[in-house]
Amino acid sequence: MPQHAPPVIRAVRPLAETRLFRVEGVDLAFDNGTEVTFERLSGSPRGAVIVAALTDDDRFVLIREYACGTERYELGLPKGRIDAGETPLEAANRELMEEAGFAARRLTQLNEMTMAPTYSGQRTQVVLAESLYPATLPGDEPEALEVTYLPLGELDEFAASGDCSEARSLAALYLVRAHRQRRARGEAS
Repeated sequence: MPQHAPPVIRAVRPLAETRLFRVEGVDLAFDNGTEVTFERLSGSPRGAVIVAALTDDDRFVLIREYACGTERYELGLPKGRIDAGETPLEAANRELMEEAGFAARRLTQLNEMTMAPTYSGQRTQVVLAESLYPATLPGDEPEALEVTYLPLGELDEFAASGDCSEARSLAALYLVRAHRQRRARGEAS
């Protein structure tokens, strides 16, 4: 496939802003002469983390919380914004303590993902947390989160169950499974 040069960004201007979201208009000029305005959700400059915490007996730590977007309680992985002055690994450990009541002795940054790159600049770092131990920090959730566990060997059934509709959580779980398989074969990750 031919590679295209990225379009020239002529202007970026705010269109709307809330406590959590900023919508921007981005004026673009493409190589072929086409000029358009795209709208995008601006991402936090520091980004976010999603934490795939794995117990010593190969169970993922999941949380059940109310998801306003789907208007139901869903299972998923601990996640949140990276605060000012934090590295992604520090943010992952903090979120794990706030949401699930664990900290990790070993944290591995696996990948970065976006949810909808054509209209969202939000970036999430996938972090594998291992060698867990009990530790808590106060969080900002409006109610206590239920912690539950998913055996690694039941991932496919869980993905098909509908208990989790969040693509980031499901993708992170599969990334961790692939990482663990490569590590077991002695391959670099």
